[in-house]
Amino acid sequence: MSNVSYHISNLLEKMTSTDKDFRFMATNDLMLELQKDSIKLDEDSERKVVTMLLKLLEDKNGEVQNLAVKCLAPLVSKVKEPQVETMVDTLCSNMVSDKEQLRDISSMGLKTVIAELPLSSSGLNLTASVCKKITSQLIGAMGKQEDVSVQLEALDILSDMLGRLSGALVGFHSSLLSSLLPQLTSPRMAVRKRSILALGHLVPCCSPALFSQLTEHLLTELAKGPPTSVTRTYIQCLATISRQGGHRVGEHLEKLIPMVVKFTGVEDDELREYCFQAFEAFIRRCPKEMSPHVATVTKLCLKFMTFDPNYNYDDDEEEEEDSMDIEDGLDEESDDEYSDDDDMSWKVRRSSIKCLEALIGTRRDLLLSFYSSVCPALLARFKEREENVRADVFAAFSTLLRQTRVGSSHHGLVVAPGSDPGSGRGEEEEPAVAMLKKQVPLIVKALHRQLKEKSIKSRQGCFCLLTELSHTLPGALEPHIPALIPGIVFSLTDKSTSSNMRIDALSFFHVLLLSHPPQAFQPHMQVLLPPVVACVEDSFYKITSEALLVTQQLVRVMRPQGQTATAGGFDPKPFVRQVFSVTLKRLKATDIDQEVKERAISCMGHMVCHLGDHLGAELQGVLAIFLERLKNEITRLTTVRTITLIAASPIKIDLSSILSETLSVLGSFLRKNQRALKLGTLACLTALVTHHAAAIKPAALEPVLSELPALVDEADMHVSQVSVTLLTCMAKACPSSLAKISSSVLPGVFRLVHSPLLQGGALAAILDFMQALVLSKTSNLGYSQLLKSLTEPFHSSPSSVDGGGVHRQSIHSVARCVAALSSACPKETPGTVAGLIQEVKSPGSPESARVLALLCLGEVGRSGSLGGSKEVQGVILEAFTSTSEEVKTAASCALGSMAVGSLNDFLPFLLKEISSQPRRQYLLLHSLKEVISACPASSLSPHVESIWALLFQNCECQEEGTRNLVAECLGKLTLVNPAQLLPRLKQQLKAGDFLKTLQDNDINVRRVALVMFNSAAHNKPSLIRGLLGTVLPHLYKETQIRKDLIREVEMGPFKHTVDDGLDVRKAAFECMYTLLDSCLEGLDVLQFLDHVEEGLKDHYDIRVGGKTNPHQLKFCTTMLIHACVGAVKAGSVKQEFEKQEELRRSAMRAVAALLAVPEVERSPSMADFANQIRTNADMASIYQSVQGGEGGLGPAESMDMS
Repeated sequence: MSNVSYHISNLLEKMTSTDKDFRFMATNDLMLELQKDSIKLDEDSERKVVTMLLKLLEDKNGEVQNLAVKCLAPLVSKVKEPQVETMVDTLCSNMVSDKEQLRDISSMGLKTVIAELPLSSSGLNLTASVCKKITSQLIGAMGKQEDVSVQLEALDILSDMLGRLSGALVGFHSSLLSSLLPQLTSPRMAVRKRSILALGHLVPCCSPALFSQLTEHLLTELAKGPPTSVTRTYIQCLATISRQGGHRVGEHLEKLIPMVVKFTGVEDDELREYCFQAFEAFIRRCPKEMSPHVATVTKLCLKFMTFDPNYNYDDDEEEEEDSMDIEDGLDEESDDEYSDDDDMSWKVRRSSIKCLEALIGTRRDLLLSFYSSVCPALLARFKEREENVRADVFAAFSTLLRQTRVGSSHHGLVVAPGSDPGSGRGEEEEPAVAMLKKQVPLIVKALHRQLKEKSIKSRQGCFCLLTELSHTLPGALEPHIPALIPGIVFSLTDKSTSSNMRIDALSFFHVLLLSHPPQAFQPHMQVLLPPVVACVEDSFYKITSEALLVTQQLVRVMRPQGQTATAGGFDPKPFVRQVFSVTLKRLKATDIDQEVKERAISCMGHMVCHLGDHLGAELQGVLAIFLERLKNEITRLTTVRTITLIAASPIKIDLSSILSETLSVLGSFLRKNQRALKLGTLACLTALVTHHAAAIKPAALEPVLSELPALVDEADMHVSQVSVTLLTCMAKACPSSLAKISSSVLPGVFRLVHSPLLQGGALAAILDFMQALVLSKTSNLGYSQLLKSLTEPFHSSPSSVDGGGVHRQSIHSVARCVAALSSACPKETPGTVAGLIQEVKSPGSPESARVLALLCLGEVGRSGSLGGSKEVQGVILEAFTSTSEEVKTAASCALGSMAVGSLNDFLPFLLKEISSQPRRQYLLLHSLKEVISACPASSLSPHVESIWALLFQNCECQEEGTRNLVAECLGKLTLVNPAQLLPRLKQQLKAGDFLKTLQDNDINVRRVALVMFNSAAHNKPSLIRGLLGTVLPHLYKETQIRKDLIREVEMGPFKHTVDDGLDVRKAAFECMYTLLDSCLEGLDVLQFLDHVEEGLKDHYDIRVGGKTNPHQLKFCTTMLIHACVGAVKAGSVKQEFEKQEELRRSAMRAVAALLAVPEVERSPSMADFANQIRTNADMASIYQSVQGGEGGLGPAESMDMS
């Protein structure tokens, strides 16, 4: 301790030296000392250090002054409160000094101190008292009209302080407001601007009353019709507080809008600009409240986006292309004539276009009307003469395209060759997309001239817009490609073009090539290729790498896959040489950027794959380079993918020269931990084995074979799936090699079959493998051996299905495998079926074996190989009478599967049983559901009427489970022939209208209506967006706790409360959760949050589900704190503790989501809470696990709706 004091007093002594270098070094050393966490100062040292630093602020040397200011930052957190106050007092009094330099350095000092003041509750007292000091001094300084620079500094510091510590200044808000408002009429522009900024920072945290006071003040002042310069300030202030205060402005809009609209009529360009900025802020912050005014604002924007009084646009712009040059010359002269600095009209045009962009971006629901009103107007402005404004026109149009894409069902970029881009979903094409298609020729006409202009900004804007267009309507530019090519070539070859411009042109060209069929570009190869090749040789690596991507696509254009050498009348031969030589140069170079290396490998791979037969003797050299790159750790992954591509090429490239070495390198990759490399290698091996089996010597496969058994493991299902696919290829292509490892690989495969995790792609891969294996006749395991290995575990296990380490889920996988084997060996099927029937009948077989046998019968029957065997029907009916639930369920699954395989044999039997056996109805309906789900519509249609009639007989059944099943069957059956059956289904809904069911008197009807609404919101949000206005009030109503639905039940000596409304409330909150995902733009978030807040006080189930939306802040914080720190009563049961734990985790998820909201810690309650979490070990550990273990802030688990 004394050591530190001694060292510091030594430094302080040096600071008094007359030599400025001594003072500088000593101050620098002090700064380094203060930055150490370990440093502790005694009171005396604190005082001395503070005094000395404040003295150094007045040092004659500027560098020493600057260092002294930097020392203040670490000092704030190291010294006690009185010293901080001393610092602040001195700095504030220096602020109003006459010396300008001292004022500047002191205001820097104050800003430094403000930036370091603690936000958490522990330091709040200090922060509050320092803020009080600074604020009262600053308010005094602002009143000093005689010296503007003092005022400006004071306003600057105030903005900083309000921006960071607004919460600590609550007591000062009203005095700040009253001292800031007069500054808005200051004669100095800079003072007015900074006052607006300070007000902007004050708005987010001030009380609603103050906010209203501020808005009222602005309205009153504007109503007086002040001079234009003051009006500008007030309107600017409106825009700022709207941006910062967000939704609060909403309630004042009714009065504000007419006022702002009125001022757009004043002949003052800057005022108009600010008016449109205010509109833009209103639109972005209060989209809902702006709804009634959208038409007015759109009309104004459309009027003023063409406002250019000093310039005459020629109406005859439709002139032919060839008069272009003369026009260009004229344009330049007239531009000079009118580019006088007084012309501010471009600002009006720009702000009105930005306002339109905000409208388009926030109101997807008005997209169609934008296409009829705004789209033509924007197109007409592509001719705008002012470069910056033109860029904004392009940006607004791109937003329109993006909004169209968000709404349309087409998100892919690549169009299948030969298909019309719109034909795939012709019947479903969105009206907005159809309207956009009609505009494409006009867009291209307006843009293709701009692409040849000198202005780089314009050209970049054009390329961005065209890229968006290609993403939104893939294939739509095909007829216009000849018009666009000269523009692309110009940007690539123009000497004055910047490198960014070239990159933009190349990346647009890349998107264009991806989204349009190759035939469109073939006629233009002569023109397109040379500039791209020149870009590959460019010295700047980003241009090279972008150009290699384009070249790769051009190679695909020269000979699309699957065409013979000259099909389609296009011969690539003349172009191969020049593409090959530049790509080879880049491929050989080792001293280039990683990205260029990878893209050169990939590009050359495409050349070999598409044009390998044109490369002749060069080919072997290229393959040798690939082998080298495969051995290099940095490029190996790209090379593996490239070899996969070449191996599968239809032109059968001869790989024999590198094959055996490649296989041994690939074998070593299977041992690596890098998952992407493992998967890539397996895909590459599969391609090689499939296409080049004849050239592979058995010995060359050894290094691969030894690695495969370890990869078939349930720990990584995807790797297992790809490995099994490779094994299947081996079984077909080189069975002798597979025989070597069958003894080591098969146990792993069977383990996978018996794993409960097996499903989907991995299961399909194993089924293929089983069939290939039994057909290849290689392994010593024939049909019967395989069958035995599959079913054995179920015979040995005890009577329970879960016993003996075999999981219930795996029975289904095994049944599928048995069916796959029997379909591969049809001769064996009758024997197998007889064995299975025997198994089910035999009283001695364990339950698991009977369940398996039933499911196997079902799966074998699914392929139709049972015929209408009466014996099987008898076996199933007998199983229905079993005492075991498992056996009954298996029998119902089996019956359904068999009926799918031979409808005519089993369906009548099934329907007859449903009518005549009410006690087995539930099981039989399950079978029927399977039939309806799995059969194609064509084969079901003859039976629809009889099924429909039967289902309607049973829809009033007493059992809720049976009714739900009937409902599922009806829904699936309706999809067989929707045109005919949907009207009949609607007719049965007596209410006729879905909205009426939400108001039904029966609580269960309301609950099911909400479940249906939730399903629509989740799967087809477009259906319900228009209904939100009418549905939301009913939905919110269902979230409220209703006392009349809560009753007490006596259970012996205890009373138990039952809430019949809980399920409905759960369903309602689940709907709200789904709407957040699918229809956020249609919700009034604040109203929505009021109900979430109520939900946080509700039953445990609802709190856990309702706490997952990051759109809430202040009012939920207290609830979240209670949830996080809440405790369970002593002596509670284990479930209570588990519930509380889950509630805390759920609350912590919401907190994590809230803390991710930008600037959230400016809210005092949230800053406190965040600090509480950091300091409480228990809460901190939950927070860590929620952030790390569960994938951070992903969507929380949906509520359990069972």
